[in-house]
Parts: sequence; structure tokens; C-alpha cells
Amino acid sequence: MTERRTTVVLEKSVYDALVRESLEEYNSSKAISKVLNKLVKKSLANRDKLRQLIHSKPVAKVTQKEFESFRHELSKSVQS
Repeated sequence: MTERRTTVVLEKSVYDALVRESLEEYNSSKAISKVLNKLVKKSLANRDKLRQLIHSKPVAKVTQKEFESFRHELSKSVQS
């Protein structure tokens, strides 16, 4: 694994969340890079999975009319 060093400017709330997770997982606030790498890798993997889902063949065929009917019934059930 090749490491690259860089500076990242974080919002305070993001920094605080990374410190908390670093303390929980590694018992040290100095493991922020490990936590950040883990989260970014997971996010990128999820993005790739989402792209695959978007560009894959549909699992079922639904007409516009069927979809609208389903949406209408769902909306009624949520409102009650």
C-alpha cells in the first residue's frame, strides 16, 4: 500500500465525529487517518454499487400506470 500525505480541511463537526470514532475504535485520537480512510473506502464502494444498480437491467417490468397506482396506494397507507 502506497501512502500519500495531504492536508484536509474539515468542518469542526466532521473533525469531532472522526475523533470520537478514532477513540472508540483505536483508543487514540491520533488514528483519524485510519478512520477517514476506512470511511472514504466504504463510501466509494457504496457509490460503485449504486452505479451498478442504476445501470443494471431492471428486475421487473412495471408500466407507468402500475407505478402511479402503487404510489397512490402507498401514499394513502402512509397518511392513515
